Amino acid sequence: MRFYPMFFQAVFSRMDAEKAHRVGFAGVRATRAVRLSTALRVYTRADPALEVEALGLRFPSPFGLAAGFDKGAEGIGALTDLGFGHVEIGTVTAQAQPGNPRPRLFRLVRDRAVVNRMGFNNDGAEAVAPRLARARRELETDHRGRARPVLGVNIGKTKVVPLEDAVDDYLQSTRTLAPLADYLVVNVSSPNTPGLRQLQEIESLRPLLAAVGAAADEAADRHVPLLVKIAPDLSDEDVAAVADLALDLGLDGIVATNTTISREGLASDPAEVEACGAGGLSGAPLRRRSLEVLRLLRERVGDRLVLVSVGGVTTAEDVQERLAAGATLVQGYTGFLYEGPFWARSINQGLTRLARRRG
Repeated sequence: MRFYPMFFQAVFSRMDAEKAHRVGFAGVRATRAVRLSTALRVYTRADPALEVEALGLRFPSPFGLAAGFDKGAEGIGALTDLGFGHVEIGTVTAQAQPGNPRPRLFRLVRDRAVVNRMGFNNDGAEAVAPRLARARRELETDHRGRARPVLGVNIGKTKVVPLEDAVDDYLQSTRTLAPLADYLVVNVSSPNTPGLRQLQEIESLRPLLAAVGAAADEAADRHVPLLVKIAPDLSDEDVAAVADLALDLGLDGIVATNTTISREGLASDPAEVEACGAGGLSGAPLRRRSLEVLRLLRERVGDRLVLVSVGGVTTAEDVQERLAAGATLVQGYTGFLYEGPFWARSINQGLTRLARRRG
């Protein structure tokens, strides 16, 4: 189990970060190609006691994979075979786009962190839709008779679309993808699409979320749980304002938080940090603010919204801390890069041990 950190140090740490991601993800997908899926599911399956009811859905574990790892819905089955209770794909935009110029993904190993300025690189909603449909069918077959992993879809704004046309752009993705999603997340908090975070301002966010919610339900002919993903860089007052808006609009939840533009408190050499350049920072340094935002939200909304906590989660103790602070679900991403393919299994086993101790 602890082989992976040595492998990471010897191989992946010497490789361009984006290339390492592609190689690692290809390895994960290969497990299904060589038909190891059934054996993996037996090995990684979460204890049924960890099942969570949220968003009108049954999650086999409260711990899932955040958006950003599988942007194009290319490995959902393989990822769920590793033990994630849900996989949130994306961010997907209405139009295909290449993202920002490379290099655009950097590790800060000493901080267990990553800086990215990927820029919503993805194949576009029309290309992603059939992959989602296929993944849903596979999940339903693979997990027949027990809680299947949940499929979330994270949507964002196409870079070339002006802010004044953002609503129509989000609606295009919504109508294409909502019928295939267990839940939908509106991403207005990435720092890597120019102007995107302006959509977090209440006067812009209200019409966007109202329109997406109505279009999602109409396209799917059912209620599609709708959440909004916010940045850790919002002020406490703005966090409260988004919480109030979510309640007023009848949203189902909030995902908190996205990456941060802050570089405060890092242990890495300042020259190494500067060399990474602009982009969103994720990983262990985000832990404190992500937890603060979670507590602010729970105090504001009580039990009226599902809160999905993400940012700086590495261990089962981290996940349990978020659950105790008011999260219904917890997501990770950067820890996966550092901890390896059996990270979700380790988290689930740790949660089971912690629950037994409390019991």
